[in-house]
This record gives sequence, C-alpha cells and structure tokens, in this order.
Amino acid sequence: MAGAGLRAAGGRWWRLRGDDIPGWQRAAASSSCQGCGPSCGPRDPCPGACPPSRYPERLAQRPDARAPEPGAHLWARYRETRKLVHDLLPPEVCNLLNPAAIYANNEISLGDVEVYGFDYDYTLAQYSDSLHSMIFNTAREILLEQYKYPREIRKYDYIPDFAIRGLHYDVQKSLLMKIDAFHYVQLGTAYRGLQPVPDEEVIDLYGGTQHIPLYQMSDFYGKGPSLKQFMDIFSLPEMALLSCVVDYFLAHSLEFDQTHLYKDVSDAIRDVHIKGLMYQWIEKDMEKYILRGDETHAVLNRLSNHGKKLFLITNSPFSFVDKGMKHMVGKDWRDLFDVVIVQADKPNFFTDRRKPFRKLDESGVLQWDKINHLEKGKIYRQGNLFDFLQLTGWRGSRVLYFGDHLYSDLADLMLRHGWRTGAIIPELEREINIINTEQYMHSLTWQQALTGLLERMQTYRDAESMQVLAAWMKERQEIRSVTKQLFNPRFGSIFRTFHNPTYFSRRLARFSDLYMASLSCLLNYSVGFTFYPRRTPLQHEAPLWMDQLCTGCVRTPFLQEMAHIR
Repeated sequence: MAGAGLRAAGGRWWRLRGDDIPGWQRAAASSSCQGCGPSCGPRDPCPGACPPSRYPERLAQRPDARAPEPGAHLWARYRETRKLVHDLLPPEVCNLLNPAAIYANNEISLGDVEVYGFDYDYTLAQYSDSLHSMIFNTAREILLEQYKYPREIRKYDYIPDFAIRGLHYDVQKSLLMKIDAFHYVQLGTAYRGLQPVPDEEVIDLYGGTQHIPLYQMSDFYGKGPSLKQFMDIFSLPEMALLSCVVDYFLAHSLEFDQTHLYKDVSDAIRDVHIKGLMYQWIEKDMEKYILRGDETHAVLNRLSNHGKKLFLITNSPFSFVDKGMKHMVGKDWRDLFDVVIVQADKPNFFTDRRKPFRKLDESGVLQWDKINHLEKGKIYRQGNLFDFLQLTGWRGSRVLYFGDHLYSDLADLMLRHGWRTGAIIPELEREINIINTEQYMHSLTWQQALTGLLERMQTYRDAESMQVLAAWMKERQEIRSVTKQLFNPRFGSIFRTFHNPTYFSRRLARFSDLYMASLSCLLNYSVGFTFYPRRTPLQHEAPLWMDQLCTGCVRTPFLQEMAHIR
C-alpha cells in the first residue's frame, strides 16, 4: 500500500518507519512546515514554512533559501506526523474503557431517583445468542409450511454475525443498509439478499445521492412509509431470514413482490413470539438461555434494601415472566416489586388512555373488579401509563426506567413524561473490547492524523503533490475499511458510520440519560452516584483534536494568548 502508515502482517498491524517508504515516496526535505489553513498567511504564519508557491515573499526575505520539492515536503510532513502518533501512543494506552461502566448522555444523580422501573426481556433477563438461531429456523419453517415458500430455502442457515442492530430496510428496493445520523447511507454497507450492492447502484437508486429524505425515514417508532428500522435484539434473526429469502429469489431469477415478501417474513417472526414458541424454549432450558440471573438478583436486592420503589412493565405474559424471575431471583421475587404489569402492549401503553388495568389471580386468570389502586405483590395486565401515574403518583425525574428498545421502552417516557431512562445495549461490551485493542487504537489515531494532514495540505495543487494526496486518500480509505470490519465484516459498528454517529446512536443519545451493557453495571456504583457526561467538543470548541496535535496546527488563545486576554 503506497505510503501506508500501518501495514497488516500476520494478522497484526505494524507501525512503519520513514525508511519503509519505497522509491519516489522517500524524501529528504528538512522543512518543518506545520501545514496551511485559514489561520496562516503572509502576516500570520504557521509555526513552519508554508509552501513557497503560495507566499513567494517569504523566499524573497531569504535569498539563500532553496524551496524543497512539494512532493518531498509532503512526505516529510507525513513521516513527522506518523512518528508523533507513534510517540503519543505507548503500549499501555489500550484498555482505557471499561465495558462494565455506565455511560451518561445527560447528567443524573441516582440519589435523586426514588423509583426504578424495568422491562423484562433483554433488561432483567439477558438471553444467550443461541436463541437467535432457534427463532430463525422456526420462522423459516413457518414460511415453508404456512406460506408455501420454496422448500429449497431450508438450505439457508442462520448467520450469527450477518447483521447488526439499528439497520434500515427499504422494502421497495429490498435493500438492507446502515444510515448515519444525517440520513446518509454508509457506502459499502448496503445489501440486497446476501450480496453487497455497489456504491454506484446505491447512489443511482436514490436519485444520485446517498441521502434519504426525511419523509422516507422511519417515524417516531422506527416505521416509515417504505423504510423499516430494526431496533431490538430480536430483529437480528429477522434481518438474516429476510436477506436469505431475498437471496434465494434473486439467485433463481424468480419474480416476487417486495412488500409481500417483507410482510410474510415479518409475520413469521412475529408468530414465533405470539404463539409462545420462544417462551417454551426458554422455560425448558433456562440455564442455557438466561444469562446473568444472579447479577439481576443482586441489583434488585440492593435497590430494595436501600428503600427504592421497584416496578416492572413488560409485554411478556405472566407465566413466562414468573418462571424466569423465580429462576433468577427466587420464588418470592414479587416481594421486591411494588407494581408488576404484564402484557402491557408497549409502546401503546405509554400513549393510549383507553385500556384499563385488569388484575390476575395467582393462577393467571383475569379478574373483573375495578382497579382503584395498585397493590404490592399483585399482577396486573395491560392498562396505560396515565392511570399508572394517577394511581402511583410516580412522576418526573425521580423515576428511572430501564429498557433495551429505544422506541418502545424509552422514547415516550423521556419526551412526554420526563422520566429518566437507561438503555441496555448488550453489544456495548463487545464493541468496547474491540476499541481497547492496540490494532483499533493505532488505526483510529493514525486515521485521524492522516485526515488532518489531508485537510491542511490540500492547498498543494501541483501534479506531484496531487499524486501524494491521492495516495493518502487511498490509505485513509483502506484504514477506515479495516477499522469497520473489526466490528462486523458487513456493517461495522452499531454506533459509528466511519466518522459520523449512526442513526441508532442519534436515537440512543436522544432517548436515554444512561446506557450500559447490562443491568449488572449498576453494581459498580453507589445508589447515590452522580453521572456526569463528558463535555464532547463541538467542532468549533476543540483546541486539541488529535489531527491538530499531530500536524502542529494548534493556534488557539487557550494555549498561546490566554495571559494577554486576562
């Protein structure tokens, strides 16, 4: 790779020295130019020497000076930057992030929280990934037996790492893709069936742009007129099955209606849940499917012992929740909760005032009596949040509710009712472990520094310099591709589309005060702990971006002129 600052060898990335650059790329230029940009000019120079072609008056002041060749000058700056990156990142720089930490989007003090609420699936109960293949296989059989899809589809098996959460699916184009916070498709992440769609075709499909107009995007709950966003963890087998079925029809040149196919697959996945098949699998082998049950028990006990009110609102049926909670917490699990609501029909529970609460007896049979108050230890079904607020008086920021689905669990509670919210993101643990690797850290840091070089050296427009800049652009793209594949070979990280946040990240930041890999992360903090979000610099606020450090273009009053300002 021309001009590579990092090179893959034997599965590892090695940092190269300057003399590793072959042939014409080597340069002996001694110039220490710090790069050009809006901040440097003939009267306000940057710390080094700007290109002579831009400010010839500087050469006039030094008649004995001999301007270096532009290409040699650029490669000299490249080597200086690479060395600085190497010196800035000693081996111990890795493992900076704790996968068991809680991360804050908004300042929140647990000392102010009096009431804790929880979803059940993927919040109180974490499930093994082996459940996904069961959902995939069963939904595939439903398609074959009930919807009479071609039996050859049975040859497709579940691909565990095929998709990631937060992807969008364009029903009319049969296109599964990753979209960033600004509604742009990340090129290289669009798939039709199991095959990638060329970038040129994606751009052509959307009228010559990567941008998806707002009216086509998902609505408040992730459902748009033609785009569907897959936001929960159970959607992973749905995306895999949808892609496999599309792949079969395309491979055999069979004409199909995209809308019917999407609905059939969606209904088959839904039947797995509605018919209780998934519940049966989990109940038969809880040791296999339920994870971290002892940690859930510890969290609930700790909160209860500190006098916190606890409640549960879940869409799952009582018999299933009861068996799972007895497995994790014990037969007296209901003594920990002040209110338990099952089959709540979220997100409608948060917006529909019409459904009243109904009490269930010990065997799960519905009672007919009117509900005037919610009793501890009793089980209630359906209902709505407005009656819940009136009956409990639990309002505003003293309530903290945890869930895994950003739309169904958290959005309404934060935006409409002012509750504090915590998102459970199981994928976070794996992504942080990848971020902590030496390969990721060095790749990302060098990529940022190289981007800074490209930005500052783009004023060089001669033929040789343009060739150097093209080599840097190629290297940057290759590093971005490698970094993306560390997370998922097709779609990358659920949080990033190269430099931009994903659409999923945008919603996560909007609908959650806190986010974490599992509920057990609460055990690492006191019940009075205050979470302070880091002040992430806006583009105009940051005096010390990595690329500025590495290219020497830091010129801010914070560092140089503060004494004079005072």
